[in-house]
Amino acid sequence: MADCSNKLPCACTYECSRRHKCCECVAYHRKMGQIPGCFFSEAGEKTYDRSIDALIKDRKKTP
Repeated sequence: MADCSNKLPCACTYECSRRHKCCECVAYHRKMGQIPGCFFSEAGEKTYDRSIDALIKDRKKTP
């Protein structure tokens, strides 16, 4: 597995063991058929709906 010592700010507001470890986070959500929260706008991320449909709707709302 790639080095997961990412020091960049994490846009996701959900506290979990994968926060700030982008490769672990993306792998986890991919396995679950989800999109990581950091791909969403702030408002979209707060819905906790990580579906592809939710991401598309969120992106259409974001200017």
